[in-house]
Amino acid sequence: MPINTNSNGYTFGYALVMTLLVAAILAGVAMLLKDRQDAEIRLDKMKQILNAVDPIDDKSKVQGEYEATIKEVIIDQSGKIVTDNAPAAFDLDLRKEYVKKKAGDPYHMPVYVYEKGTKKNYIMPLHGSGLWNVIWGYVALQDDFSTIDGATYGHAGETPGLGAEITKPWFQDQFKGRKFLNGKGDYELRILKGRGNELEGKPHLVDGMSGATITGVGVDSMLRKGYMTYKTYFESVN
Repeated sequence: MPINTNSNGYTFGYALVMTLLVAAILAGVAMLLKDRQDAEIRLDKMKQILNAVDPIDDKSKVQGEYEATIKEVIIDQSGKIVTDNAPAAFDLDLRKEYVKKKAGDPYHMPVYVYEKGTKKNYIMPLHGSGLWNVIWGYVALQDDFSTIDGATYGHAGETPGLGAEITKPWFQDQFKGRKFLNGKGDYELRILKGRGNELEGKPHLVDGMSGATITGVGVDSMLRKGYMTYKTYFESVN
């Protein structure tokens, strides 16, 4: 019996077969590329961590530089270094750990200790919320645990030219030399509203972004939350 190619049943069946075929091909390609994609994600994270203290442009050198200069540390909710049965610092999901912290449950946080020659920095990972989606960052501290040596930020969906400016050099570079704490040891770092503020002689202030108040508040909150989470650890090392 000949197939009626003009029938609704044939059209539906043909569309179904093609959909399943394309889905199978895409799933197969995704599986084949998964290891490569995961490797690229890890490499990009290494680069972000290094960029907080020693920017590196040559992608081929990122992993070698990371392994040579970075020591991964895990701390618990009391600020103590965890060595027994500690999760992998690099693979910790900060969002999930902050959820545990908010619920009052035990949690872990990663610290990346950078050492190269006589230079030593403690790199603090950050996680927060911008206007549209998550934001994150890495801030490198000098051994006084107040002075910032460098910072890098990223976002999942901030507006280009506005909130997305947190990824631009002009915004990130101004954190170098800024201070988290005042002379009394109290947290005082603050991101100002708008751009072009007078910052001379004000080491605890950071210029904001024009038209991106909510993202600026998000970064400000992320920095405060991050620093206060690590404060006990910093005091134990200092």
